[in-house]
Amino acid sequence: MIVVKLLVESFLFAINALVVNKVRTLLSLLGITIGIFSIISVFTVFDSLENAIKSEINSLGSNVLFIQKWPWAMGGDYPWWKYYNRPEPKVGEMEEILKRSSTVDEAAFMLGVGRNVYYKNNEMQDIPIISISQDYNKIMPFDLEAGRYFTPVESHRGNNVAIIGTDIADQLYQGIDPIGKKIKIFGRKLDIIGVTKKEGESVFGDSKDNRIFIPINYGRSVLDVRNIGSTILVMGKEGISNDRMKDELVGIMRSIRKLPPRADDSFAINETDIISKGFDSLFAVIAMVGWFIGGFSLLVGGFGIANIMFVSVKERTSQIGIQKSLGAKNYFILLQFLFEAIFLSLMGGVVGLLIVYILTFFSESMLNFELSLTFGNIFLGIVVSALIGLVSGFIPSYQASRLNPVDAMRSSF
Repeated sequence: MIVVKLLVESFLFAINALVVNKVRTLLSLLGITIGIFSIISVFTVFDSLENAIKSEINSLGSNVLFIQKWPWAMGGDYPWWKYYNRPEPKVGEMEEILKRSSTVDEAAFMLGVGRNVYYKNNEMQDIPIISISQDYNKIMPFDLEAGRYFTPVESHRGNNVAIIGTDIADQLYQGIDPIGKKIKIFGRKLDIIGVTKKEGESVFGDSKDNRIFIPINYGRSVLDVRNIGSTILVMGKEGISNDRMKDELVGIMRSIRKLPPRADDSFAINETDIISKGFDSLFAVIAMVGWFIGGFSLLVGGFGIANIMFVSVKERTSQIGIQKSLGAKNYFILLQFLFEAIFLSLMGGVVGLLIVYILTFFSESMLNFELSLTFGNIFLGIVVSALIGLVSGFIPSYQASRLNPVDAMRSSF
């Protein structure tokens, strides 16, 4: 009961401090507000960005490995000259993997180039042309808005057919149904058999809506694939770990390429976990920057709370003396002023959180990026505010609790 009474009285005193000394209190709380706003806004932005990036990375498939010429791992010591002379993966190697592997469920091949594309007098420049094998959509599925996917016969024969993105359909054909129409690529005409469903721009700034997919065997007939970056995508069977699949693939690829036992691998096996770990390190640094920026504002806010409490103790010295003469214990006075400091700090923190919450509503229209204020960040803001109030208000509260009742009452005369 006494705790409830303390909380109520402290809350009322905090409200009274705001009402009686509006300017002084508001200016003092501004530091807490700015500090909480700085920290929580940084965390909100980067939590949202991190979730978007991880969602984008996960869309590549957590059980998918990418056999390529270049490793994804970057760093200060990156011997690019060593990787430069490696051969590009080949379609035949993908076929051998499917024959020999006991851990791989599906495999696909892809290579990409940028080319200008045409329809009559309309042109789009530097469009990604992705040559893919038949089973690509089983590993990297995409939805079609219209038309169909390649048939096995079209893929095997390398027919001149294409699936285009919605941006290409809109800009080249301008309202005309592109299915069955021609598109000119590599100086040759291809039949459009499908249009991908609109997905929008990813967090990395690229979009599948401006891509064109063609059968790999058609791509091989018009391109010198030896000098184009290619990838073998492999998806593990259910229950097979990436490490187990990776170990098997290393052995198979070394066998296919007939590498001596002491020779280094002439290929890289990449996985999405490498990207995730790289971003985890980046966001850890950014979080430290957020705390550093907000920390200065919180420090100023903490001094502001302490200043309010010292003034409050001074103004209510005689009241403290009366309370203690009537039997109030030291801890009661201590907690009364301590709770008041915490409530004042929480008010500043709540205002900071409210500003962040309001900004999340405008983020999508202003930044074209959706922000979400998570419960974890709300809880963090409240806890940090309470701790600032606790630390800042302790010395004034302790001094108030140690006042001599007789001396305190005399101060009013």
